[in-house]
Amino acid sequence: MAAQEIECDVLVVGAGAGGLATAVAAAHYGARVVVLERAAVCGGASAWSGGWAWAPGSFFSGQEGDESARDDVRAYLRAVIGEPYDDESIEAFLAGAPEMVRFFHERTRLQFVPGMKINDIYGDLPGAGTGNRSVAPRPVNARRLGRHVWRRVRHQLYETSFLGMGIMAGDDLGAFLSASRGNLGGLVHVGWRMALHVVDMVFHGRSMQLVNGTALIGRLLASASDLGVDVRTSHQVVRLVEERGRVTGAIAQSPIGSLRVRASRGVVISTGGFPSDRALRQSLFPGTPTGQEHWTLAPAESDGTGLALAAELGASVRTELASPAAWCPVSLVPYRSGRVGVFPHIMDRAKPGSIGVLASGRRFVNEANGYYDYVAAMIAAVPDGQPIQAWQIADARYMRRYPLGMAKPRPVPLFPYLRSGYLVRGRTIEELAEQCGIDPDGLRRTIETFNVDAARGTDSEFGRGSTPFNRYGGDARVGPNPSLGPIDRPPYYAVRVLPGSFGTFAGLSADARARVLRADGSPIEGLYVVGNDRASIMGGHYPSGGINLGPALTFGFLVGRELGPTPAPPIPKTRASAERPSMLPTTRERSASRVRRPERHPEEGVSG
Repeated sequence: MAAQEIECDVLVVGAGAGGLATAVAAAHYGARVVVLERAAVCGGASAWSGGWAWAPGSFFSGQEGDESARDDVRAYLRAVIGEPYDDESIEAFLAGAPEMVRFFHERTRLQFVPGMKINDIYGDLPGAGTGNRSVAPRPVNARRLGRHVWRRVRHQLYETSFLGMGIMAGDDLGAFLSASRGNLGGLVHVGWRMALHVVDMVFHGRSMQLVNGTALIGRLLASASDLGVDVRTSHQVVRLVEERGRVTGAIAQSPIGSLRVRASRGVVISTGGFPSDRALRQSLFPGTPTGQEHWTLAPAESDGTGLALAAELGASVRTELASPAAWCPVSLVPYRSGRVGVFPHIMDRAKPGSIGVLASGRRFVNEANGYYDYVAAMIAAVPDGQPIQAWQIADARYMRRYPLGMAKPRPVPLFPYLRSGYLVRGRTIEELAEQCGIDPDGLRRTIETFNVDAARGTDSEFGRGSTPFNRYGGDARVGPNPSLGPIDRPPYYAVRVLPGSFGTFAGLSADARARVLRADGSPIEGLYVVGNDRASIMGGHYPSGGINLGPALTFGFLVGRELGPTPAPPIPKTRASAERPSMLPTTRERSASRVRRPERHPEEGVSG
C-alpha cells in the first residue's frame, strides 16, 4: 500500500505546550499547520505540569518594555547561570516572552493569570524577582472547549490531584489546606469543588475542571482547533525528509498506515526530551548506574525520539550543561492494583515542622529551596556506593495541618498510606529511624538542633526561611519563621524520597531563532526545535519555577510567527479581561480552508 501524502506549510512533531504554541502562532499568521503526536492524547509532560511559565516583563507586571526591569532579570540570570551564558538566546527569550504572553492572552483561548506572589528561587542574588514574573493558564471547564478538544487532552496526573481532581496553586490550594483546619470558607470551597468533580466523574469519567497543565493544553488545543490546525494523534514520526540540504517534511506511521507530510516552510521538533529513555539516563544522569535509579514525571513517549530524528541529519546534542535534567524529589506510591505512582515533592518540603535527612540522620539541604536544589544536594551528599535517597521527616502536628508527600492532612485518613508502606510511623524518633534504616543517634541530634533553631526562627545550618521564596512556601501564620517549626509531637512519620525529574535540560543545539545546529554551528535549514528537545537556555540551572514552560511557549510563539507567511503586525496593547474566543472569523475561515485533509479514521480509545 502506497504511503499517503499530505502537504502543509509547517509540520510540528509533538503536541506538548511548545509544539502547540508553535502551531497556534504559525496558523494565526497564515500558515497551513499539521501536528503529529505519537500518543493517543495531547499534552505530554506539559499536561502533567503545574502549568506555570516564567515570562518576565509581561503586561501583567506593568513592566512591559521597561528596560531597567529587564536589566534586573539579566543580572539575576547571570548570577545564577554564570558561564557559559547563551546571551543571544536569552535575549531572544527576554524580548519574546512579553510578546508571547500578550499574543496568547489577546488573540487566542489561552487566557493567563499572573503569579503575583511567586518569587524567584535565589532571593539573595541581585535582580531576583518577588512576583509577577510568572503566568499560568486560567482554569477552564472542559465543556467550554468542546468535546472534540477535551477528549484529546491528557488526563490530570493522579498523584498531583485530589482523587483525580486538579488543584491550582494559590487560592484554590490555600482553601483546601484551610479546610483541614476546619475553616468554614475552606470547607465550602472544597465542598462545591468535590460536588462538581463527582458529577464530572459520573457523566464524563474524568475531571472537567481543567487547571494547571491540563488547562494549558486544553486552551492551546482549542486555539489550534479554532485556527484549523490539523492535529493528529497516534502518529509517530519515524524519519525526517531532507532534500537538497533542507528539511522538507517527515515520514510517519499512523493507525491506517504510512504517511508522508511535505512541509514547505519548516519542520519543528517538540517531542519532550529524553527523560523516559533508560540508556540515556544511564549515560548522562549521575547516580544511575543501570539507568533505572531515576523516576521521571514525564510520560513514556518522552524517550528521546526528537533528538534521534535530528541526529540522523547531523544535529548536535549538547550534554555539557550544569545538569542534564530538571531534578525533582519524588516518592513511589504503591497502589493495591499493583501500579506504582510517582509523586513530586513540590510543596511539603517548605512547610514548618518537616526536614529531609540522609541515612546518617543529617540534613543535607535547605528543604524550602527549589525542588531542583533538593535533588542536586542529595546526589552530592550521598556517599559513593550508597543508594541515592533521603527521608522527609515530620511529626503528628505537621500531619494534621499539611501534606507529607501523597499523604494528605486531616480529615483524609493516613491508614491507606501506612498499610501500603508508603508512610512510615514510629512512636519515638529512634523507632522511626530504625524502621527507615536511619542512624537513630544522628536523627535524634539533628532534630534536637533543628528544634532549637525553629524556636529562634533561624536555621543555623542552611538558612531556611531567609529568602522570600522560602517564606512564601511556608505558612504565614507560623512565627517567627514561617518555614520553621519544631518536630516534637509524637508519633513521628517519614516518606522515602528518591531522585526524579520533570524533564531534561540536555538536548539539541539551537540558535536564537530556534534553528537546529550542527556540530560546526551551522543551521540545518528548515529544522527548528522548541521545548525540552532543545538544550536549556539556562545552561542546566533552575533559577525559577516555570523555566521549562516559559521558553517552550516563547520560542514556540517566535518560531510560529517566523514560519507564518503573513507579516506579523504589532499586537495592540489592550488588556483582555473577559473569557472569550478571540479569533476573527475571517482568520479561522481562511486557515481552515487552506488545510487539506484526507478522510479521517475513527479515533481510537483515549487514555491519560
